[in-house]
Amino acid sequence: MKNWLRKNPQVRTIRVAASDLNGQARGKRIPSRFADKAVEDGTRFPMSVLNLDIWGEDIDDSPLVFESGDRDGVLKPTERGFMPMPWLDAPTALLPIWMFHEDGRPYEGDPRHALRAVLERYKARGLTPVCAVELEFFLIDDSGRNLQVPPSPRSGKRRVAGEILSLRALDQFDTFFTDLYDACEEMDIPADTAISEAGLGQFEINLMHCDDALRAADDAWLFKMLVKGMARKHGFAASFMAKPYEDYSGSGLHMHFSVIDAEGNNVFDNGGEEGTDMLRHAVAGCLKAMPGSALIFAPHANSFDRMVPGSHAPTGVSWAYENRTSAIRIPSGSPAARRIEHRVAGGDVNPYLMLAAVLGAAINGIEDAQEPPEPITGNAYAADLPQIPGDWTSAIDAFEASPEIARIFPRDLIRNLVLTKRQEVHYMQELSPSEQVTIYLDTV
Repeated sequence: MKNWLRKNPQVRTIRVAASDLNGQARGKRIPSRFADKAVEDGTRFPMSVLNLDIWGEDIDDSPLVFESGDRDGVLKPTERGFMPMPWLDAPTALLPIWMFHEDGRPYEGDPRHALRAVLERYKARGLTPVCAVELEFFLIDDSGRNLQVPPSPRSGKRRVAGEILSLRALDQFDTFFTDLYDACEEMDIPADTAISEAGLGQFEINLMHCDDALRAADDAWLFKMLVKGMARKHGFAASFMAKPYEDYSGSGLHMHFSVIDAEGNNVFDNGGEEGTDMLRHAVAGCLKAMPGSALIFAPHANSFDRMVPGSHAPTGVSWAYENRTSAIRIPSGSPAARRIEHRVAGGDVNPYLMLAAVLGAAINGIEDAQEPPEPITGNAYAADLPQIPGDWTSAIDAFEASPEIARIFPRDLIRNLVLTKRQEVHYMQELSPSEQVTIYLDTV
């Protein structure tokens, strides 16, 4: 890590940053001449900082604040090391960090540690998840009273229409996307295909599959930070909020995953289209945990505006082969690439918690050899299915009470997230819809 800074003497400051429960980057700015101390000794800030609400305020009833004396955690660099922050004007480096207790134990309220703990369950069985994510986001002109599509830097015109898989829509913002991909190269984020989507100024970029789920979550977290920063550098906003426009589709964050054994074999592949028993067990675990996981997949007030019938976002607990109306889809293609696509999460999620919830639910199903119901066919919205919680309060209650969630996440993290979301529910009720959009536009 020190060598990176020595090879980049133009970097004058660094940022050390960890993800809080809402996926917000919390940390410090440090002159680069003091970076060695942050690398060797770590940095410190209160444990409560990873448990702030969406406004960045303390949680009123949190035992992490006054009850414990608001004690510090020790934050150490992750395996990622230093990377540039290309959206800033001055040469700056980012050092991702995660939190530990004084005695070296992982702090269980850290979302990255929650994912690490799930991966240890796979490792104990000689298994490794292979993950990829698809991230949808909006480019938005938020300079006026109403949100609108930014004018094209090429033509100066606004295209007020959803343009699915339109090369013209991509070409209108070619300079932005060129700079974004260059920045992904600099940060070693494996950005792959970009497409235009159905919403106003909506796009999707896929990140390549990775056999290190912690790195895949890092990539998604860093990518969201990068897209938002790079858009501002180009004079407009980018947002991963679930539903900025009432009359257009919202943004999802779909996750694809398979599982390999110690020899590198895909344990979901039986040589045919249907997949193995282990694939069905993983599907069953995901379905069983889905009601309790809804708060992870839809963590904000605006999240549930996306989850309505006929909106390309799942509302029922179901799985299917090659069917995008279902919550879980088994894509077609080569048996060697047999995998599960989990389609419930919005773009506004915390990637660490989302991957932990999906992979944790799948390993629950694998450990118990659970069997799923029959896969559906046809339109899932027209089927009589168990429903995913459809409002914020119901999702919070389901998360808190779920025995499946209790197997996936530490007790303290469950408590912290419930307290956070109940505080947000209370204060969001005081805001108008437009004020809520203002909060979410830049944060999530």
